[in-house]
Amino acid sequence: MSTPNSPSCKWNYLEPRPKSFYRQLFVKGKRIRARILYGRYMSAEEPRTPEQIAADFDLPVEAVREAIAYCQSNPPEITDDFRREEALMEATGMNDPDYKYHPSPKVISAQERARILRG
Repeated sequence: MSTPNSPSCKWNYLEPRPKSFYRQLFVKGKRIRARILYGRYMSAEEPRTPEQIAADFDLPVEAVREAIAYCQSNPPEITDDFRREEALMEATGMNDPDYKYHPSPKVISAQERARILRG
Protein backbone atom coordinates (compact mmCIF):
# COMPACT_ATOMS: atom_id res chain seq x y z
CA MET A 1 0.00 0.00 0.00
CA SER A 2 1.21 3.50 -0.80
CA THR A 3 1.20 6.33 1.68
CA PRO A 4 -2.41 7.14 2.63
CA ASN A 5 -2.57 10.56 0.98
CA SER A 6 -0.94 9.61 -2.31
CA PRO A 7 -3.21 9.43 -5.36
CA SER A 8 -1.97 5.91 -6.10
CA CYS A 9 -2.92 4.60 -2.67
CA LYS A 10 -4.74 1.29 -2.90
CA TRP A 11 -7.02 0.44 -0.03
CA ASN A 12 -7.93 -3.20 0.35
CA TYR A 13 -11.10 -2.68 2.40
CA LEU A 14 -12.16 0.88 1.60
CA GLU A 15 -13.81 2.44 -1.43
CA PRO A 16 -15.75 5.58 -2.38
CA ARG A 17 -19.54 5.51 -2.78
CA PRO A 18 -20.13 7.80 -5.77
CA LYS A 19 -23.87 8.35 -5.13
CA SER A 20 -23.38 9.17 -1.45
CA PHE A 21 -23.60 12.62 0.15
CA TYR A 22 -20.26 11.72 1.74
CA ARG A 23 -16.97 11.84 -0.21
CA GLN A 24 -14.93 9.95 2.37
CA LEU A 25 -14.27 6.24 1.94
CA PHE A 26 -16.62 3.47 3.05
CA VAL A 27 -15.96 -0.15 3.95
CA LYS A 28 -16.32 -2.08 0.68
CA GLY A 29 -19.76 -3.58 0.24
CA LYS A 30 -21.11 -1.88 3.39
CA ARG A 31 -22.76 1.42 4.18
CA ILE A 32 -20.22 2.11 6.90
CA ARG A 33 -18.08 5.23 6.59
CA ALA A 34 -14.47 4.92 7.72
CA ARG A 35 -15.00 7.90 10.03
CA ILE A 36 -17.73 6.01 11.92
CA LEU A 37 -15.26 3.25 12.79
CA TYR A 38 -12.59 5.79 13.68
CA GLY A 39 -15.04 7.61 15.93
CA ARG A 40 -15.59 4.43 17.93
CA TYR A 41 -11.83 3.97 18.21
CA MET A 42 -11.22 7.55 19.37
CA SER A 43 -14.33 7.87 21.59
CA ALA A 44 -13.68 9.90 24.74
CA GLU A 45 -16.45 8.13 26.63
CA GLU A 46 -15.85 4.54 25.59
CA PRO A 47 -12.89 3.95 23.26
CA ARG A 48 -13.00 0.59 21.52
CA THR A 49 -10.13 -1.54 20.26
CA PRO A 50 -9.97 -2.46 16.57
CA GLU A 51 -10.91 -6.01 17.57
CA GLN A 52 -14.00 -4.82 19.46
CA ILE A 53 -15.07 -2.57 16.58
CA ALA A 54 -14.60 -5.42 14.11
CA ALA A 55 -16.84 -7.62 16.26
CA ASP A 56 -19.42 -4.82 16.68
CA PHE A 57 -19.74 -4.36 12.91
CA ASP A 58 -18.97 -7.94 11.81
CA LEU A 59 -15.91 -6.81 9.86
CA PRO A 60 -12.38 -8.13 9.47
CA VAL A 61 -9.99 -6.50 11.96
CA GLU A 62 -7.82 -5.48 9.01
CA ALA A 63 -10.72 -3.42 7.59
CA VAL A 64 -11.04 -1.54 10.88
CA ARG A 65 -7.28 -0.93 11.07
CA GLU A 66 -7.31 0.34 7.49
CA ALA A 67 -10.19 2.72 8.28
CA ILE A 68 -8.26 4.03 11.29
CA ALA A 69 -5.11 4.54 9.21
CA TYR A 70 -7.13 6.32 6.51
CA CYS A 71 -8.71 8.70 9.03
CA GLN A 72 -5.40 9.32 10.81
CA SER A 73 -3.94 10.41 7.46
CA ASN A 74 -6.32 13.40 7.71
CA PRO A 75 -7.84 13.14 4.22
CA PRO A 76 -9.42 16.41 3.06
CA GLU A 77 -12.66 14.70 2.06
CA ILE A 78 -13.51 14.03 5.72
CA THR A 79 -13.08 17.71 6.56
CA ASP A 80 -15.15 18.63 3.50
CA ASP A 81 -17.91 16.17 4.52
CA PHE A 82 -18.04 17.69 7.99
CA ARG A 83 -18.17 21.23 6.58
CA ARG A 84 -21.03 20.34 4.18
CA GLU A 85 -22.94 18.57 6.95
CA GLU A 86 -22.59 21.59 9.25
CA ALA A 87 -23.69 23.99 6.48
CA LEU A 88 -26.76 21.87 5.79
CA MET A 89 -27.63 21.75 9.50
CA GLU A 90 -27.20 25.53 9.75
CA ALA A 91 -29.37 26.18 6.68
CA THR A 92 -32.19 23.95 7.97
CA GLY A 93 -32.07 25.28 11.54
CA MET A 94 -30.86 22.03 13.06
CA ASN A 95 -28.04 23.90 14.84
CA ASP A 96 -30.56 25.98 16.80
CA PRO A 97 -30.29 25.17 20.53
CA ASP A 98 -34.09 24.79 20.75
CA TYR A 99 -34.25 22.38 17.82
CA LYS A 100 -34.29 19.30 20.06
CA TYR A 101 -37.42 20.65 21.79
CA HIS A 102 -39.19 21.72 18.59
CA PRO A 103 -37.76 19.62 15.76
CA SER A 104 -39.09 21.13 12.58
CA PRO A 105 -36.34 21.69 10.04
CA LYS A 106 -36.60 24.73 7.85
CA VAL A 107 -37.33 23.76 4.26
CA ILE A 108 -34.64 24.92 1.88
CA SER A 109 -34.84 25.07 -1.89
CA ALA A 110 -33.43 22.33 -4.06
CA GLN A 111 -30.94 24.87 -5.43
CA GLU A 112 -29.73 25.83 -1.95
CA ARG A 113 -29.39 22.17 -0.95
CA ALA A 114 -27.47 21.41 -4.16
CA ARG A 115 -25.18 24.41 -3.54
CA ILE A 116 -24.39 23.17 -0.02
CA LEU A 117 -23.80 19.60 -1.13
CA ARG A 118 -21.47 20.71 -3.94
CA GLY A 119 -19.64 22.76 -1.33
